[in-house]
Amino acid sequence: MSTALGAHPSTPVWKSGPMHWLAIGVATIGLLGAFFDALHFMFDTWGAVEEYSYGYFVPVIAAFLIWRKAEVLREHRLQGQWSGLVLIALALFLLAAGHLSAIRLIGQYGFVVAVFGVAVCAIGWRGTRHIAIPLAFLVFMIPLPQFLLLDLSNSLQLVSSQWGVALIRLFDISVHLEGNVIDLGTMKLQVVEACSGLRYLFPLMVLGVLAAYFFHGAWWKRALIVLSTVPLTIGINSLRIGLIGVTVEHWGREMAEGILHDFEGWFMFMICLALLIGEMALLARWGRNGQSLRAVFGVDPPVPVAPGSPISERPASTPAWAAAAALAAACVYMLASPQRDQSPPARQAFSAFPMELPGGWRAQSERIGADVLAILALDDYFMANYSRVDEPPVNFYTAYYASQSGGGSTHSPRTCLPGGGWAMTDLKTVDVALPAAAGATLAPLRVNRVLIQQGDSRQLVYYWFRGRGRQLTDEFEVKWFILSDGITMNRSDCALVRLITPLARNEDVQRADRRLTDFLAQVQPLLPAYAPD
Repeated sequence: MSTALGAHPSTPVWKSGPMHWLAIGVATIGLLGAFFDALHFMFDTWGAVEEYSYGYFVPVIAAFLIWRKAEVLREHRLQGQWSGLVLIALALFLLAAGHLSAIRLIGQYGFVVAVFGVAVCAIGWRGTRHIAIPLAFLVFMIPLPQFLLLDLSNSLQLVSSQWGVALIRLFDISVHLEGNVIDLGTMKLQVVEACSGLRYLFPLMVLGVLAAYFFHGAWWKRALIVLSTVPLTIGINSLRIGLIGVTVEHWGREMAEGILHDFEGWFMFMICLALLIGEMALLARWGRNGQSLRAVFGVDPPVPVAPGSPISERPASTPAWAAAAALAAACVYMLASPQRDQSPPARQAFSAFPMELPGGWRAQSERIGADVLAILALDDYFMANYSRVDEPPVNFYTAYYASQSGGGSTHSPRTCLPGGGWAMTDLKTVDVALPAAAGATLAPLRVNRVLIQQGDSRQLVYYWFRGRGRQLTDEFEVKWFILSDGITMNRSDCALVRLITPLARNEDVQRADRRLTDFLAQVQPLLPAYAPD
């Protein structure tokens, strides 16, 4: 049984005095005001993106975890330290970078760094060490960069589809898988982003970290609890996809739609949670000193102070007031400074793009479905099949993003093509020598050249990213220039350009290269009007 803190007459109980709390309060208000724009955007993301809807609970949980450490914090005098100002300076640098580039994500991470800085200035490194995990827990409230979210979602879709199809085949159902499209013969089911498993993975990881925090066992057991949330999510999501395929085969497509589909998702998440609890029970029993889960898992409140205990007041430290002053000044500056919205240059809409090009190229336009457009979150696009007499067509697709600061991001074919069932058999970066077009000599263009295959079908793909005077092929280089150009140019507009041509049976790849090169020579001079330099 626990005893009240301070029961021994000689045990001092340290509490923060009014001036100490005032310094912390001023620092907190300044912190929230300075990072208001970044935090406001984060709150909007929680409400708009279902994968992050758990974010509202993270600050509340972190506050609860800190409250549980009150007993330990009362045992020490805990003086603030000046080194916390280094963290605050770093946080304000991240805030400035996020503000100048209009990338709020940078400021959101800066907020967490600033929270650590305030803690060090108020209670020193000794006190901060006791609440480091609750403070670090705040990282879970920050949305991932959009390109990482897309890559993770695509990977989970492919793995879950493969495992789900394996389950469907166990029921002696004929099924074919192309990327994340499950073909049952009578109908096709696409494993979209909503079925990727991220809506399980993120909240389950948060619960896994909490469970490991309250689990009193060996470090490897705690690590296993957290790491196991990933295979648990993939396995249960694959089970869900497999069961949907089986039920759709027997009772129709409505089994994969509407309220029933959503209920299946919640039910599977409850199974994930039950399996996680079962895993902890097994780990508690594992080893020589095996115990019950109840014995090693506890969420006890802090022990109250015993009546009559000697109370010592913790004075306000100078570093805490310095942190309050720095954050208050940053708050005033950020609230007074104008909003730095990015302003891309004027451009022509893709609706004006010519449907006929020199060299005999004639186009037949194509449209993208509303559900796919919602995922792409682009501002303008053009897609059409251009063809010449007696030659396979060239599919020309370009997507324009006026700003990528708010989380919107170009979708790279490197991650999207496998989702359609295409295997990349040859991927490399090449410099394409373009023939003269309209009497003008064109500089060589660096592109990603990909040969893709699905069954007996082969296609050749060129793609690259253009905008702000650059032609880029590396996805991570694109992300870097979004940051640097956001600061120096106040722009992050960009366009993905992609060309695809099918290869006829026994057609030489070099001939397909020449076809794309000829088409590219006609298109390249036109692009600056639609995706400005």
